[in-house]
Amino acid sequence: MLLLQMLLGLGYTALAHLASRWHHDGLALGALVLLIAMVVIEPLLARRPWAYVATPLLAWGAWALYAAGHAALPLLLVPVVFVVAIAWLFARTLRAGSVPLITRIVLGIEGGDGPEALEPDLRRYTRNLTAAWAGVLLLMAGANLLLALIASPAGLLESVGVASPLPITQEQWSLWANLLNYSVIGGFFVIEFAFRKRRFPGRYSGFLDFLRKLAGLGPVFWRDLLR
Repeated sequence: MLLLQMLLGLGYTALAHLASRWHHDGLALGALVLLIAMVVIEPLLARRPWAYVATPLLAWGAWALYAAGHAALPLLLVPVVFVVAIAWLFARTLRAGSVPLITRIVLGIEGGDGPEALEPDLRRYTRNLTAAWAGVLLLMAGANLLLALIASPAGLLESVGVASPLPITQEQWSLWANLLNYSVIGGFFVIEFAFRKRRFPGRYSGFLDFLRKLAGLGPVFWRDLLR
């Protein structure tokens, strides 16, 4: 299921970028359909009643936007909502009484019944890293929103009749929102790993070993972690 959702997400990203680059409403509609499928496929297969109600309504909404010539408008907000949602996954685990998300991952890799199983320095580091991820993602969401506002033509400001004070093309917006976003996330991930490997030596033989350990946690771990 996770693999299917990832494939749908990749398809959405490709169509959304092409729709912005070529100003093509048909591709924008296709991107919306893939996005809807990515969101509802799991609850549909789980036979959750709300999914059977929401799916046709979402499909109708996508078609109505396309018929009105506004199929590309929701694509401006998807990167903002998506990144904020991921930031919330990190931030919510910083509440009192919760185990920070990165701490949970380290416990999954190294074993242990709770945060106390980790040495104090590592426990503090994983909490601070969880907060750092939340902060970086919120900054990215802010950048996504700013660029969506000033995009031209048909950015968020222009869609309500306000001229963009610093117009950028739809292609430039899409390059950041649909492609470079992931480069920033990947770069932060790699740089942080290099720092952590020096700060806490002896835990991983290299980056590939770290990735193998993450993958070895299994889909059930990741599903439960993100709930």
